[in-house]
Amino acid sequence: MRIVEFQHVKPGKGAAFVRTKLKNVETGQVVDKTFRAGEKVEEAVLEHRKMQFLYKDGDNNIFMDSENYEQVSVPPEVVGESADFLVENQDLSVFMRNGKAVTIELPAAVRLKVAKAEPGMKGDTSSGATKPVTLETGLVLHVPLFVNEGDGVKVDTRTGRYIERV
Repeated sequence: MRIVEFQHVKPGKGAAFVRTKLKNVETGQVVDKTFRAGEKVEEAVLEHRKMQFLYKDGDNNIFMDSENYEQVSVPPEVVGESADFLVENQDLSVFMRNGKAVTIELPAAVRLKVAKAEPGMKGDTSSGATKPVTLETGLVLHVPLFVNEGDGVKVDTRTGRYIERV
């Protein structure tokens, strides 16, 4: 299981507990579970590997192990929403269980190129106006009006929000 979302709750009366949404990394099933204070959990044994994203082959994503140069095909269910942030030759962490990739971990922020952007309109910019742009990975993002086609932008991979122009 992998923690998708959690919330620590400390009621005025009684012991604290944590509400979680857990995703089974092998089946993809999501379940809600509540853990009470002091409850023990068995830790899964996962192998951590530094890998480089090479390319997308049909539906599968091809990664290369940075140590032994072995190429691994990772299905789209494992990559999930992270596919919006994958660019060729990008280094990231892949977690394996029984020789099979179960999840990937992106860096906190990635640099992506703006593939398509409408020109920003002059006018009321005091309100922090934004416009939608399409990035090289196909992700649509709202950015400030001064960002143009061909510019590089830094995007937070956890929230999917624009950070800065690079």
